[in-house]
Amino acid sequence: MSDPPIPLLAVQDLSVEFRTRAGIVRALDRVSFDVQRGETVGVVGESGSGKSVTAFALLRILDPSARITSGSAVFGGLDLVTASEHDLGLQRGRELSMIFQNPRTALNPIRPVGRQIADVLLRHGNVARAEVRRRAIELLARVQIPDPERRYAAYPFQLSGGMCQRVMIALALACMPSLLIADEPTTGLDVTTQAAIMDLIRDLAERTNMATLLITHDLALAAERCDRIVVMHAGHVVETAPAEALFEAPRHPYSAKLVAATPHGAERLADLAAIPGGLPDLRGELPPCRYRFRCERYAPLCDGPLPRVEVLPGHHVACWKPL
Repeated sequence: MSDPPIPLLAVQDLSVEFRTRAGIVRALDRVSFDVQRGETVGVVGESGSGKSVTAFALLRILDPSARITSGSAVFGGLDLVTASEHDLGLQRGRELSMIFQNPRTALNPIRPVGRQIADVLLRHGNVARAEVRRRAIELLARVQIPDPERRYAAYPFQLSGGMCQRVMIALALACMPSLLIADEPTTGLDVTTQAAIMDLIRDLAERTNMATLLITHDLALAAERCDRIVVMHAGHVVETAPAEALFEAPRHPYSAKLVAATPHGAERLADLAAIPGGLPDLRGELPPCRYRFRCERYAPLCDGPLPRVEVLPGHHVACWKPL
């Protein structure tokens, strides 16, 4: 029997906390998942569940008030958690790239967008200086920026939010990374452009064997585009499974509520079931299961150390009483 493939990214027991005036916020607690080459893994969950914090921790671009307290994130043999800033800098933008959720804060406001793409190509892309402008305009055209030659010299404030988002996608894809972290990549885009951008990411993944970590609130998008799903709640990974298996038969009570709260074509709004309660306060002492206060299946055994059960091959649930 052959050994399982070595993942491109292996995150193990990653924990992050923020120091605030109100106390220490334990934003991530022992987060674990992996991503294989060429695979698209979706990370889903409510706002505040830790999806974007996970991405920032992988790139080591967390707020100064945050620190990684434990765990590892091995990417292509390099532990991103303990790597030197020099070694990490060689990976960011070239092998490891990210589409940020808010492009207006991610783009440099006093530099033309085309020059920002050119900067990435010159630093990481092995592109001759004479070819940089042409290549940057080509990237703008690929993300459906109209009149890309003129937009090359535009500043972010001269572009709409949707165009800024497309510029951010062009920046992230400029050097054809091994792993693309896409944090709500279709924010601010119309439905037609959303589909075109996701097709562009898929085509690049197929052509270069690029892996994608897709962070999204859109479960329909995750179901359509992802091979596997990671479900997060209050800084915990509560379930990981192949996409089809998770949407057909979620096993964690939170995953089931999340799927039930997602609109489907044939349903009425009145048929949608809200998830009761809210995310717990992540300061102070927290129970092993952070979903217990909202869970209808809670029992005293749920106060014990949280297990990670493989209910089916490749389908893991962090729950004492899975569905």
